[in-house]
Amino acid sequence: MSAIGHIRRISVPEIAARKGGDKIVCLTAYNAAMAKILDPFVDLLIVGDSLGMVLYGFETTLPVTLDMMILHGSAVVRGSDHACVVVDLPFASYQQSPRAAFKAAARVMAETGCSAVKLEGGVEMAETVAFLVARGIPVMAHVGLQPQSVMKTGGYRARGKTDKEVARVLADARTIADAGAFALVIEGTIESVARRVTEEIVVPTIGIGASPACDGQVLVTEDLIGFTQGVVPRFVKRYADIGREIAAAAESFARDVREGKFPEPGHCYGSGKDTSAPLRKSAARRAGGNEP
Repeated sequence: MSAIGHIRRISVPEIAARKGGDKIVCLTAYNAAMAKILDPFVDLLIVGDSLGMVLYGFETTLPVTLDMMILHGSAVVRGSDHACVVVDLPFASYQQSPRAAFKAAARVMAETGCSAVKLEGGVEMAETVAFLVARGIPVMAHVGLQPQSVMKTGGYRARGKTDKEVARVLADARTIADAGAFALVIEGTIESVARRVTEEIVVPTIGIGASPACDGQVLVTEDLIGFTQGVVPRFVKRYADIGREIAAAAESFARDVREGKFPEPGHCYGSGKDTSAPLRKSAARRAGGNEP
């Protein structure tokens, strides 16, 4: 058996054991192709409901459905074999009651094959988290800026600027960790507050717009590679500009087509310069059929 056959997916207990140890590397993924590219380099892949904004063009995450999360979550699981995969529970799929949350989470776990689910909320979600964990569903929690609550809290702004907000973030983090969450995402939170949370709770924290003191970091992959348009959040570091490269490639293709430079003889069958055998194989594989 090849070495790749021995790869084992990182487990939830292994992530939980990383508190205060090696930093946890986390990125988002929404499809199998991206998951396959990222998988060798990360510990966690989060299938975030941010896909509603990144892939579907929604203004918020609120329109995302459970079916959408299952569709994308199962694709990410199929595309990876190393990272621990966590799938977000979307808005209105878990807030009604612990039993409703269990029904949604159980469906996500069963239909995607993911390792855990993630939900937003602190004190008000503690009973739900405890209910899920007691029934065998690992839960990652999410405090600080909570995108599913932006209509209530007044938009996308950093949390922890006032004494009241500091108290709320700390209470949320402590309570949700005590309820059994195995890890905690801290988003859009004043650095000193995120640092304090990390120091005080016993489970790993994963920061996004939080603190370098967190036990790990996560970014939306499309932000990291320059694939998203518009304003770039302050906490994002762009490691590539794939969007510009795609635009340049599309521009070159359009120019070649309009000027009659593509396709060339080597791209055509029966031209006498058939160099496209790998292309035929690739195309057949994508189509799910036989090679011509």
